[in-house]
Amino acid sequence: MAQKFEEQAQVRKQMQIADNIFDLTLQTQEIAKHAKAGQFVSLYCKDGARLLPRPISLCGIDQKEGTIRLVYRVAGKGTKEFSGLKEGDTVSVLGPLGNGFSLRNGRAFLIGGGIGIPPMLQLAKECSEKQIILGYRSEPFLLEEFQEQGEVFVATEDGSAGTKGTVLDAIRENGLTADVIYACGPTPMLRALKAFAAERGMECYLSLEERMACGIGACLACVCQTKEKDAHTNVNNRRICKEGPVFDAREVEL
Repeated sequence: MAQKFEEQAQVRKQMQIADNIFDLTLQTQEIAKHAKAGQFVSLYCKDGARLLPRPISLCGIDQKEGTIRLVYRVAGKGTKEFSGLKEGDTVSVLGPLGNGFSLRNGRAFLIGGGIGIPPMLQLAKECSEKQIILGYRSEPFLLEEFQEQGEVFVATEDGSAGTKGTVLDAIRENGLTADVIYACGPTPMLRALKAFAAERGMECYLSLEERMACGIGACLACVCQTKEKDAHTNVNNRRICKEGPVFDAREVEL
């Protein structure tokens, strides 16, 4: 069983990088040493009225410095509280959680959509043969950092940058090919990528976005439907926080 740690992590820095998007770096004792691309951590609010933690995917891992980087969208009162953290503040963190990406042989598509873009940055640093495709509503963020890691293709819903449309539109418009897909983003995007991969006989690994409660697999609030029965529940589901968030696309129904 993978190790996880509960720590009082210290804020190294935080900045706003786009509309409601914040970039937070935390100093940890153990979490960074054991984390891998595609995993997440749970952050706990100081406000006692909000008992459940907020899961946030890892955008960056610096094992040498012992830091983790979280790029997140303010979506409610919990993340609003985190956006007010300043250098030197502390926050309670549990992690690393879930199962991340495992690199396969061959040329890869690294695909991120919306707030599913940040988790792909650490993977981009670890994957040597890749093409990066990013889907935004409008305003790009983290784009320059991805461009430092390889060739990047952009799709925007409003056509303000790159291809107007979806990440699949960008793939088709640019005639891109690969052997395997790694992706994180909203369910409609992941569903389309699953079908695209199946049509072409490609391996495809998807990091699912889902509301979570406990974050450790105890409450069954974040299950997804699967083809095979789960040994834990004897029904056709998997816990995204525990068996995921990364799944082989062939295993899950979207």
